[in-house]
Amino acid sequence: MKRMFIEDWVPGRDAFLKIMHEHGLVLKRPKPRHTTNSNHRYHKYKNLVKGFVPTKANQLWVSDITYIDLVDGCCYLHLVTDAYSHKIIGWCLSETLEAIHTLEALRMAIGSASADELAGIIHHSDRGIQYCCNAYTEELAKYKIKISMTEDYKPTDNAIAERVNGILKTEVVYREQRFKDYDDARRRISEFVQFYNESRPHSSIGYKVPSQAHHETGIQCCMWR
Repeated sequence: MKRMFIEDWVPGRDAFLKIMHEHGLVLKRPKPRHTTNSNHRYHKYKNLVKGFVPTKANQLWVSDITYIDLVDGCCYLHLVTDAYSHKIIGWCLSETLEAIHTLEALRMAIGSASADELAGIIHHSDRGIQYCCNAYTEELAKYKIKISMTEDYKPTDNAIAERVNGILKTEVVYREQRFKDYDDARRRISEFVQFYNESRPHSSIGYKVPSQAHHETGIQCCMWR
């Protein structure tokens, strides 16, 4: 590095970056990973939840997929969260983005509710192919679950699902940086889901844990400042 600079001269930030580029010492930016492919032939559904505020569990479910870095590659976490209690009610960690794994998370969520509770639930997601494909929408229709999808490409259109992803990344994934392998990631994610549902208070539901809020009714008290 000393040979790159004139003696007793310290470059400014821009000059330093230019020198680093000229000597090939700047790493290329990693290509962003995308979990949503909306460019497909399947029907895209309207947004049914604008302004909707649930007053009990199993009125609105939100779903999303996020990637989890491994030492050698990555895997994908498929989540279904109850919007009222913020409880994770379905999840699947997979090594691919195939819809069968998204469907596995949905079936876990369906198994957590009774037939009477399922009828009329709104399922909200982005317009990714996993949520629009026939296998997924037919599973929702089988239980009379209504289908809702984001219309704009903004995180706020599926804010609760994005918030769960953010908590997971901040409190588990970023601390590890990269999990060793798929099995290590699955073990840690399973532990996180248990902790998240049973032990972690949320300011958006009055500093209660999701498992407690899941059995309540009435508008949850948001404690954000």
